[in-house]
Amino acid sequence: MIEPLLISAFMMGLLGSGHCVAMCGGIASSLQLAANSNRHILFSISYNLGRATSYMVAGALVAGISSQFASQSTLFALLLSFISGLFMILVGIYIMRLAATLQWLEKLGKTLVWKHLVKLNKYLMPINSTAKALGYGALWGWLPCGLVYSALTLTMTSQTPLQGALVMFFFALGTFPAMISVALISQRVHALFNHTWTRIILGSIIVWYGVYLLIIAIDKLVR
Repeated sequence: MIEPLLISAFMMGLLGSGHCVAMCGGIASSLQLAANSNRHILFSISYNLGRATSYMVAGALVAGISSQFASQSTLFALLLSFISGLFMILVGIYIMRLAATLQWLEKLGKTLVWKHLVKLNKYLMPINSTAKALGYGALWGWLPCGLVYSALTLTMTSQTPLQGALVMFFFALGTFPAMISVALISQRVHALFNHTWTRIILGSIIVWYGVYLLIIAIDKLVR
C-alpha cells in the first residue's frame, strides 16, 4: 500500500526539517530581502514549490529504475526495504549530530551533480519575480542533502514513478512548515530547530522508526 509510505515520507520531512533549516534556512530567509513585505511570502511559497518539484522529479526517476529491478526479484524488493530502514537510522543519527553518517553521500552528490547545476544560479539572480523564485527553488532542490537522499530510498520501494513522485511530494510537504516559517521569523525558527534537545528528540524518533522498518524487512526475509 502507498499510504504508509506517504505517511513515512511526510513524517521524515517534518521531523527532519530542522536539517533543512540548517542547510537552506539562509536561502529561505534571504527571500525577505528580495521582495517587499507584500511579496516575500509569495516568493517563499514559490521557492518551496520549486524545491518540491525537483524532489518529485528525482523520486520518479529513482522509483522508475528501482521498480524495474524489484519486479523481477522479491529478494531485491526486500533488500530495498532494508536499505530504506537503514537510511532512516543514519539520517536520525545525522540530525542528532552524533556522527557524520551521510556526509559521504552529500560529497558524492556535490561531485556528480551539484557542481554542474550551481552554475545556473547566475540566470536566476536577482530574485525579483515569482518565476525566478520558483526556478531558484527547483535548482536548490538538487543541493546535496543527506536527508533528501535518505527520503529517496523510500521511493525505491514504490511500484511506479508516479508513486515515487508522490512520496517525495509528501516529504517536501513535511518540510514546508519549518521552511516557510524560517522565511518569516528566521532567527527564532533557526534557533529552535538547532537546539540540542530538539535535534536529539527528532533524531531519536527517526532512528526508532528506522529500526521498526528494519524489523519488518527482516521478518519478511526470514519467513
